[in-house]
Amino acid sequence: MLCKHAALINSIMASNPITELNDRTRVIFRSVVESYLDSGAPVGSRTISKFSGLNLSPASIRNVMQDLEELGLLAAPHISAGRVPTNSGLRLFVDGMMQAAEPSMDEQRAIESQIAGDGPIEAALAAATLVLAGLSACAGLVVVPNREAVLKQFNFLRISARQILAILVGADGSVENRLIPIGDDVSDAMLTEAANYMTARLSGLTLVQALAKLDHEIRAEKAALDAASADLVRKGLMLWTIDAGARPVMIVKGQSNLIDEDAAHDLDRVRQLLDQLESKEEIARLLDSARDAQSTRIFIGAENKLFSLSGSSVIAAPYRDEGGQVVGVVGVIGPTRLNYARIVPMVDFTAKALSRLMK
Repeated sequence: MLCKHAALINSIMASNPITELNDRTRVIFRSVVESYLDSGAPVGSRTISKFSGLNLSPASIRNVMQDLEELGLLAAPHISAGRVPTNSGLRLFVDGMMQAAEPSMDEQRAIESQIAGDGPIEAALAAATLVLAGLSACAGLVVVPNREAVLKQFNFLRISARQILAILVGADGSVENRLIPIGDDVSDAMLTEAANYMTARLSGLTLVQALAKLDHEIRAEKAALDAASADLVRKGLMLWTIDAGARPVMIVKGQSNLIDEDAAHDLDRVRQLLDQLESKEEIARLLDSARDAQSTRIFIGAENKLFSLSGSSVIAAPYRDEGGQVVGVVGVIGPTRLNYARIVPMVDFTAKALSRLMK
């Protein structure tokens, strides 16, 4: 893709009738894009003449900017208001001209410190997404791995004569607490018997495996459980089914970062973006399309129909398990005016950190 867009840049310059401005065209285009990404405001020729290092008059720069506009790389949102890069211009810049900067040591430590430690994988993913959102000033996104929970430990605590608390601990450190109604005939001894059976006989199994083993041992009369205790075990396992189905497919953090001073001038776009984030399934499908990427993938504005109204950009990268299989995607979403050179490596670093966590 890089070679493709490099060829496009060369063809753009070759189409300029003033061939001696080829290199200057590249510099002016880069200067316009970088200034726009930094300020969010349309860029005028006087700004470029002051900071581009070119010994050109504003009038000469305006001519080059006009050529770039005719090529569809720049646009003038208002008369005499300067130029902004189009989606095509941003794509050309990101894929062929951007000079990415690696995350600083402080940023790397901030990301890794949030991921380190024991506990449910969802907690680590949420923490990584939150710190990524803070560092990028965007909203952070992560697609949660679709993994079957492995059972580790169970306990039942009596709350009242007709109610108990089921405590289910997964091998990944996740803990689920749910209330179960019981009859008057359930004794404390039966609660202990059911919990001990579940921990001793079902630990290390997935929910499907645990239910199959319970049914098999009951049929073979090997369960060493009476009917009431077996019913408690089954109810406990069914709770895990409910919890597994309720786990999020995508975690979103830092939505408030999208409502900054610039957003006050473009409330409709921000409102549309926030609505899109509420509909997590569509965003999750978009992120899922980044699973085949070798590293970071960038979706810019109306390139994707999902963002045709909000004009947003997504930077996403897949993360893998110990076998190298992609199990999820992490990224950020924000306006097209992002610091791509800084955020792209940051997302890539976070994906690699999550991959190490999954091993």
